[in-house]
Amino acid sequence: MAEYIPRILIVDDEEEIRLILSSILKKEGFKVITAPDGEQAMKKMSLDTPDAVLLDVRMPGISGMDVLKKIKAIDSNLPVVIVTAYADTHQVVQAIKEGAYDYLVKPFDNNEVVWVTKRALAERKLRKNLKSIRDRYKGNFSLIESMGPSDKIGRLATDVHRVAKSDFSVIIMGETGSGKELVARAIHGDSARGGAPFVAVDCGAIPENLLESELFGHEKGSFTGAERQTAGKFELAHGGSLFLDEIGNMPLGSQAKVLRVIQDRNLCRVGGNKPVPVDIRLIVAANQNLLEMASNGAFRKDLYYRLSEFTIAVPPLRERKEDIPYLAKRFLDMANIELNVLKTGFTDQAVETLLSYEWPGNVRQLRSVIRRATLVARDEITEKDLSISRAEVPGLAFSPKVQGTPWKNASLSEIVQQSVLAVEKEVLKEVLRFTGGNKAKAARLLQVDYKTVHTKVKKFGIQQNGEKNGDKT
Repeated sequence: MAEYIPRILIVDDEEEIRLILSSILKKEGFKVITAPDGEQAMKKMSLDTPDAVLLDVRMPGISGMDVLKKIKAIDSNLPVVIVTAYADTHQVVQAIKEGAYDYLVKPFDNNEVVWVTKRALAERKLRKNLKSIRDRYKGNFSLIESMGPSDKIGRLATDVHRVAKSDFSVIIMGETGSGKELVARAIHGDSARGGAPFVAVDCGAIPENLLESELFGHEKGSFTGAERQTAGKFELAHGGSLFLDEIGNMPLGSQAKVLRVIQDRNLCRVGGNKPVPVDIRLIVAANQNLLEMASNGAFRKDLYYRLSEFTIAVPPLRERKEDIPYLAKRFLDMANIELNVLKTGFTDQAVETLLSYEWPGNVRQLRSVIRRATLVARDEITEKDLSISRAEVPGLAFSPKVQGTPWKNASLSEIVQQSVLAVEKEVLKEVLRFTGGNKAKAARLLQVDYKTVHTKVKKFGIQQNGEKNGDKT
């Protein structure tokens, strides 16, 4: 079978530009189609669909922007590279928002033309692969678009589609930042409850004394500051889905009340005794093994077995590295629009760095790194712009040392214990510095409950941002 030759459509009213671009791309082995204006371009497209388009943004007759819209209406996945002599940032940003893949500024460098075209073709191939995945994994294709085209995510999407059609309670297991809420929203969106509310609660971010009021609501006057009757998250999710994130951080007493609501399908607001009926689907997430927690008494066994009608494990990013280039490009496009800049892509070394990193913070960390790199990069994002280092990971930017000669006055076990406490304190300080003093966020990063962090902050006398004992929550 003959090797497939990609087809490139060049649309420009200047004949010299068409000839130059044609010569550059033909030398690379591409088939080139040219058109002097938008009208001819649309005719050429109807006869021979290209794999990528290089489109002049300013032409007589139909403007480049209008041609871009027409192309995208025909084939939204066809990559279009805008060619402009003006480097009008506002206009190019607008083109990117309308779906343009990238841009070239006249006079352009030959190597840049080749590089951008090859990247556009790679994008086209990726989009075709995604379509193939869409056909294989019916339903929840949006989940694949959000999380990546790897086989692991494809299988995850299949599980999500399967359980969404039921009304099972679901436990979603996965590390912090791996995309558990995306999975929960996909389950809800693909279910019969999709048109009803989806209500999310972060159980690790709400102080224990406020959690029950947050979940079940409260009556007027039930406590100081309760000036009116307030519905809780269970009531707000009535008819839809309630997502309890990091449920492993929920106190045992609150777990018992959640179980009662699930079983009875009604609740009583804090300070009230009138039953309120609730009809919800419960989806929970944890970054810890809930079965192990239930076995050692840290989580109620009866609640675990009630919730575990179906369990989904979200793979960490380091176990699906084939998703990284796709996600990096997606986050770059989002950051370009958000920051009103135009960074063209990643150097080969930057891509290699992204692939070799272990991503302890998973997709959330990747997005943060790409967003920051988009802000600081001059054009392409380089390895230096990524700024990935040990200092990126809380707890790895220091190296506590035992001072002096401790063996003179202490046993080995005492020395080890002192060293462990020193390391624990430094880790906690580093993570709190990383989170800006937010103990709830620190608890999630360290995979412990909020109460543990709060207790240790007091124990070590850690102060953050001028607040006594790091009381910021």
